[in-house]
Amino acid sequence: MLVESLSVAALAVVLVCAVVRPFGRPEAVFAVPAAGVVIAAGAIPLHDVRDEAARLGPVIGFLAAVLVLAKLCADEGLFHACGTWMACRAAGRPRRLLAAVFGLASVITAALSLDATVVLLTPVVFATAARMGVRPRPHVYASAHLSNTASLLLPVSNLTNLLAFAATGLSFTRFALLMTLPWLVAIAVEYAVFRRFFAADLDAPADGGDTAEPPRMPLFALVTVALTLAGFAVASTVGVDPAWAAAAGASVLAVRALMRRRTTALALVRSASLPFLAFVLALGVVVRAVVDNGLGDALGHVLPDGTALPALLGTAAVAALLANLINNLPAVLALVPLAAPSGPGAVLAVLIGVNVGPNLTYAGSLATLLWRRIAHQHEHHVRLREFTRLGLLTTPAALVLATVALWVSLRLLPA
Repeated sequence: MLVESLSVAALAVVLVCAVVRPFGRPEAVFAVPAAGVVIAAGAIPLHDVRDEAARLGPVIGFLAAVLVLAKLCADEGLFHACGTWMACRAAGRPRRLLAAVFGLASVITAALSLDATVVLLTPVVFATAARMGVRPRPHVYASAHLSNTASLLLPVSNLTNLLAFAATGLSFTRFALLMTLPWLVAIAVEYAVFRRFFAADLDAPADGGDTAEPPRMPLFALVTVALTLAGFAVASTVGVDPAWAAAAGASVLAVRALMRRRTTALALVRSASLPFLAFVLALGVVVRAVVDNGLGDALGHVLPDGTALPALLGTAAVAALLANLINNLPAVLALVPLAAPSGPGAVLAVLIGVNVGPNLTYAGSLATLLWRRIAHQHEHHVRLREFTRLGLLTTPAALVLATVALWVSLRLLPA
């Protein structure tokens, strides 16, 4: 009983500190000692720690490469060009700007992960809204919601997807095919609700200056990203870890940036966010301890079996609820081993729950918490009541309809 209580307490400390970040310290400052405590207390044997590290190692390596790739794309001017394109596409009309943000955030989240949307695109959205003289609320909230919802498409779009990808037993291409319809449906639901919810902001006239400057797209960065995405599919087909494709793409841009003296080796290391990588590994160890000491059995009693539509809906609902209770990263670590015996459809339903579900609360995903900090840095107050109301209007509908779309995809594209 002592180790069970200790494991739960350690997870609670890790999650609370990840949300609050006492003294502004990185999440790893609290997660790594917590992992050390559960190991020292015998809540998780050393051989299980090694197994967890071996399982998370490729995921962490991939995440590091994608973070570097996204930062180098920003240095090449990709996100600045995206902002210029949004302003040009909107032509002073707030509703057209919202459509542009939705399209761009969806593509960036899918291709470069949700971190790129939150950290790199959100400031661009603020700047574009200010330049056009439109109210930023609908467009900034869109970047938050789509960093979660639009991460359904590819195994590389979200850390949760990476953690679950191997358990699906699917190739990169088949994963994408099965998730295309749920991805489109979830984004469509969000867009329809946003247009109604923010109608007053979107109908307010723009009072900015000329926004017709044509964008200058950094072709080298765009081609590198496209080839990297193609590399993910090829690597999966031949049995090579996608981390190598990500590393290759990041290396190409890194060599170019170093030769042009646009970056330094130290800046590249910093862009990999080593403290966050340590946090992910430590969190995995703590969650494994909690799952092995009671949580796994409890979840096993409530998680439905099979891939019939009611089972998929139940699985997605349980995943969404758990993500909002303990954050989506611990939720996917806890649920994927339980869902995997029911087949890839059940694992994909878990991903719908842990990716769409976090739009309901601040604590549902680390991406939302990070977005909130960025919003505050731009002196944009995020109101809890408004965030929750928007989440209640979008999340249940997107969750249900995306899961139905997954069920349809599984029947249209049988193994």
